[in-house]
Amino acid sequence: MGGIKLISTSIVKAAASHDIKFSTRKIDLTPWDLQLLLVDPIQKGLLFHKPKTYSQYNIQHLKTSLSRTLDFFPPLCGRLATINHQNNTASFFINCNNAGALFIHSRADGVTISDINDSTYVPRDVVDSFFPLNGVKNYQGTSEPLLAVQVTELVDGVFIGCTINHTVADGTSFWHFFNSWSEISHGLDRASKPPVLQRWFLDGTNLPISIPFPNDHNKVLLDEVMDIDPPSLKERVFHFSKEQIAQLKAKANAEIDSNRSISSLQAVLAHLWRSIIRCSDTHPDQESSYRLLIGARPRLNPPLPQEYFGIAVQAGTVTMKAGELLERGLGFVAREMNKMVALHTEEKIRSFLESWAKEPKLLTEGNMASKALVTSSSPRFNVYGNDFGWGRPVAVRSGAGNKSHGKITVFSGVEEGSIDIETCLFAGILEAMGNDSEFMEAVTV
Repeated sequence: MGGIKLISTSIVKAAASHDIKFSTRKIDLTPWDLQLLLVDPIQKGLLFHKPKTYSQYNIQHLKTSLSRTLDFFPPLCGRLATINHQNNTASFFINCNNAGALFIHSRADGVTISDINDSTYVPRDVVDSFFPLNGVKNYQGTSEPLLAVQVTELVDGVFIGCTINHTVADGTSFWHFFNSWSEISHGLDRASKPPVLQRWFLDGTNLPISIPFPNDHNKVLLDEVMDIDPPSLKERVFHFSKEQIAQLKAKANAEIDSNRSISSLQAVLAHLWRSIIRCSDTHPDQESSYRLLIGARPRLNPPLPQEYFGIAVQAGTVTMKAGELLERGLGFVAREMNKMVALHTEEKIRSFLESWAKEPKLLTEGNMASKALVTSSSPRFNVYGNDFGWGRPVAVRSGAGNKSHGKITVFSGVEEGSIDIETCLFAGILEAMGNDSEFMEAVTV
């Protein structure tokens, strides 16, 4: 497989740049947004079959439809702005100045759909090169685009990789934008679900929120990551069919004597967690943690609309000893996940936001690359409904952003009701999982 060849680079601005309201909009950032300043953007992308009539026209059409889509998503073509205060504190906001999104057109000579979709392990060097802004942190959105798109031509396919600053959007908002771009590219004259751009704050929050952010933050960030010496990591996508998921869910619910109903995803993730422990040669008394990112929109009263454009995610963690994980069974592990999710009430969410505003704590690559497994994304996101005129995608992949041992990314599968689990682990553990018969009997190979 050859390397990536750059064909063109351009800046795409919203078509409605003449609108004064558009160019003067300022959006303050919430605690959910601000805590992500020092980590990587979101990187997700879709793989399509290349149409027989594919040409430069397709690229121009993507640019034009992107420009029209940005009319409805002004934060994505703006930049972060900062106000420095005394005592090494600063405030950040989104300046919707229509500075534009980055658009890259590239070609991957010798790379086929099969290389991406049929390999046992994700070819990380290839897939990572399909995404723009690798290595850029969210706080650099003061000078770097908040949205960057890379369209890469393969021998028989097209990959659309999208990088969005994580202070601007969470997974729900990421796919909201992607879905809207697909709709407009496919002929709609506007987004069918316009985003709600007004950020939500607790009553009484002093705006803008000031956070510790010294002028030498680059050195602080480097100090955090210099101690991280990543060993060999591998990625693999495990496919769970609708039938296999139903069997795992039924097994988990049958094993517990409780009124709680284990969800399909909780059953699948519990099955995955137990296999990782089996294949890690972990001492029975050693604790293992699993961190889930929980959507906060429906947990508030009144709930935030699904179209709320920003971050509305709360992290929750389940911790138990390795021996207990294996001895107590699938149902017990899934129930512990279920109980943890249920604890994330409106009161708990409000308490987090209130305490964070008083004592801000920024996430870093160092404290994210812990021993805990972390699951992001959701099978509920509309991934395979995106059609830019060439048909449905054949695969979805994520980029290198925020990748470390234990990063688990969940996607809906190609078949209705199926789930794909993109798993990033130490190579030895991931290879052992492929030979774990108890785990693999629920996986479609």
